[in-house]
Amino acid sequence: MTLRLTVDRSAWTAHVRAALTAYAPGLIPVVKGNGYGFGRPLLHQVAVDHGHTRVCVGTVHELHDVPAALTAVVLTPSLAPPAHPHAVLTVGSVQHVAALAGWQGSVVVKLASSMRRYGVSPAELPALVLAVTNAGLTTVAFGLHLPLAGHDPARLAEIEAWLPHLPVSTPLWVSHLEPESFAALRSAHGQRSFAIRVGTGLWHGVPRRSFVHLTADVVHTQPVTAGDTAGYWHTPVPLDGTLVTIGAGSTHGVALLDEPDPAQRSPLHFQRHRLALLERPHMHSTLALVPHDQPCPAVGDRVDVQRPLITSTPDLIEWT
Repeated sequence: MTLRLTVDRSAWTAHVRAALTAYAPGLIPVVKGNGYGFGRPLLHQVAVDHGHTRVCVGTVHELHDVPAALTAVVLTPSLAPPAHPHAVLTVGSVQHVAALAGWQGSVVVKLASSMRRYGVSPAELPALVLAVTNAGLTTVAFGLHLPLAGHDPARLAEIEAWLPHLPVSTPLWVSHLEPESFAALRSAHGQRSFAIRVGTGLWHGVPRRSFVHLTADVVHTQPVTAGDTAGYWHTPVPLDGTLVTIGAGSTHGVALLDEPDPAQRSPLHFQRHRLALLERPHMHSTLALVPHDQPCPAVGDRVDVQRPLITSTPDLIEWT
């Protein structure tokens, strides 16, 4: 029973190197959550191997596996002082600063973007900067997290709108720009220092490249007849065919696709045929129903899994 992430090592390595080069100088690797399907320790080591000295992590709860060779920048504000003394924290309001009372360290001041998630407006910025200073914290950068929606000209316009409010001496860290747009930004403002946080584009490519591939093992098959029941909920079987038990489920992040057509919600495929699910995936297994006129996998075969790697937890990584 295995969810497997298969990676073409040479193609993946070439992609990572190309992305690091395209954004250089100024790229900060993002290593957060599930490590983009690879696990955070592996990606931390890749960052170290390529000469990076800092990475961005998601929360203070992801600090424990950051190696000593890396400075961790925590992207999500913490509402309590962390035990880790060397992390760089994010603050987006005076309340975030107050929550760190007694902690001495460095921070990134988060600026509001059109995402409207957290961060200060230009009018609120002086009060936040003053609160950071009064708390004895050191501002290492301003951070602007841009949306995925839209295009680079709109994202660049958001950056340009902020620049008159920011001191030239403090770096601005941005996100979600193509390499050409980031280079143009740096060229247009040579007196300023910029960095860019890159996660998905670095580790997967956008859209995701073919050098990474999720599959799951078939662990059992049995014939069924229309009217039979099966599964946790004794779901009626709608047609004659083969009930296929696939060894991956919700524990691995295998879930229904967000599609309006119920017939398109299964994330599982075999020989380019979508496998209809009898029930939604459960913890470690998923039941698929294969009609007689469709290719049917056998025990030990692998089926393709159509899921984002940022929400998937493979049992193993297979390097090819």
